[in-house]
Amino acid sequence: MTQTLTIRRPDDWHVHLRDGDLLTGVAPYTARQFARAIVMPNLAPPMTDVAGVAAYRDRILAALGPDSTFTPLMTLYLTDATDPDEVARGFAEQVFVAAKLYPAHATTGSAHGVTDVANIRGVLERMAQIGMPLLVHGEVTHAEVDIFDREAVFIDAVLAPLLRDLPELKVVFEHVTTREAVDFVLASSANVAATITPQHLHINRNAMLVGGMRPHAYCLPVAKREHHRLALRSAATGGSTKFFLGTDTAPHARHLKEAACGCAGLFNAPFALESYLAVFEEEGALDRFEGFASVNGPRFYGLPLNEETVTLERSGVQVPELIDANGTGIVPFHAGERLNWRYLG
Repeated sequence: MTQTLTIRRPDDWHVHLRDGDLLTGVAPYTARQFARAIVMPNLAPPMTDVAGVAAYRDRILAALGPDSTFTPLMTLYLTDATDPDEVARGFAEQVFVAAKLYPAHATTGSAHGVTDVANIRGVLERMAQIGMPLLVHGEVTHAEVDIFDREAVFIDAVLAPLLRDLPELKVVFEHVTTREAVDFVLASSANVAATITPQHLHINRNAMLVGGMRPHAYCLPVAKREHHRLALRSAATGGSTKFFLGTDTAPHARHLKEAACGCAGLFNAPFALESYLAVFEEEGALDRFEGFASVNGPRFYGLPLNEETVTLERSGVQVPELIDANGTGIVPFHAGERLNWRYLG
């Protein structure tokens, strides 16, 4: 039985690093395990122009300190009023590597998001021309659509028509949660890929609802039925180059999760690789973990593979009940559990 596993240093293709004191508290957990990460722009206010994104990147680097080798890969927050020229300028100047489509009110920090994809048609056409990836939170927000169906409806109503009109547009379908999303990505062209979180590989919707309301299992998109979880596990571990690691780590203070209207998001960064690796071991796919964690993402984004390596050993690690993130208490994913692998660095 394998006792250690050494792979190229991975990248995380979907993180929320927050800002201010919380940024200083949580960013080191991502930087500890990953060489690069795609940083989400849904701050308050959101990062909607070149200057704002550049300033946020500087704050991330300052929070990590001069000795850090971590590279934040920045993204632009799209709104109905986004200027195609601003998008192209920021991409050309390498301030950001992609733009994020949040349907308005779909998730945390999306109040300023896009109300109708038709409103950003000029932006998307320019992105297709310059080869800039579009990162998609793939859910509709119509009140009549059940929250567990929002992703599947988004595919039929928004994403499939968009890609028929703009087949050259590069799209990352982020944090997919359904069999429908897996099937759509597999059936699409090489311009379409997807990220998968550790939580959606480990839990189904029972984790939120059985035995009481479980706020620390609540994220958006919400976990779905068991057959969807199994489809995600098959996609992640099956060897397809279309799927890659994106934790969607989203830290919230404990008291904001355990509230009358608890925040959506799981803080999985401290033990991200250990969490993913547990799934790959259970599926008998340790030999495919490097592709998912370290290869598929950079190849889709057209970036070089990392030359450094990291090692994990089968000695196990106990996940604490609470993490102090620079003065903010956060309950991590897998709180109180023991994971079979330990990250050594």
